[in-house]
Amino acid sequence: MTVETQTMPASRGLLSPWLRWGLLALIQLGLIAIPLVDRLQVQSSGTLVPLAVIPVDPRDLLRGDYVIINLAITRIPVDLPGSDGLETGDKVFVELAGQDGGAAEPVAISRDRTKVGTPAIAGTVRFATAEEIRVDYGIDAFFLPEGEGLEIERMDKDRLLLEVSVTEDGRSLPVNLLVDGKVVRSDAIF
Repeated sequence: MTVETQTMPASRGLLSPWLRWGLLALIQLGLIAIPLVDRLQVQSSGTLVPLAVIPVDPRDLLRGDYVIINLAITRIPVDLPGSDGLETGDKVFVELAGQDGGAAEPVAISRDRTKVGTPAIAGTVRFATAEEIRVDYGIDAFFLPEGEGLEIERMDKDRLLLEVSVTEDGRSLPVNLLVDGKVVRSDAIF
């Protein structure tokens, strides 16, 4: 008795080269789109909050001028409600309140989002001293067209505000640079 075996032709691969390249391109586009979708969500669902800035003007060879954002709210007084026991590295939420058309200021801080009001911006405690707590919000630059960075740097800091979009969960991004209450540059997607 003989058993006949049938051999199957060798498979050249599960996917054609064109399909493989197409899938690779889609994966790359998806990875590029993830931060853009997050940015769009923050901008569309966030509350605009004006914040005081202290500009410094460096340059980026690829993107042009930018203003380093040194937010006034990075310095939290130790007598602010909720500041007890905060340590370096703690994730915190800082409740902000507007000041009659001027810059918003911190009014409370907490590790728990539910213990502060709205809007509340998320940050990380960089260090704490007996006088203040320094918080990093991840907002560190605002890009401008070439040549405009020096002009912004030379302005009186009291004339400048940065409008930041803050979502319900504390995420934030810079949207508009204001001079004397008027938008001079917008980084808005729409």
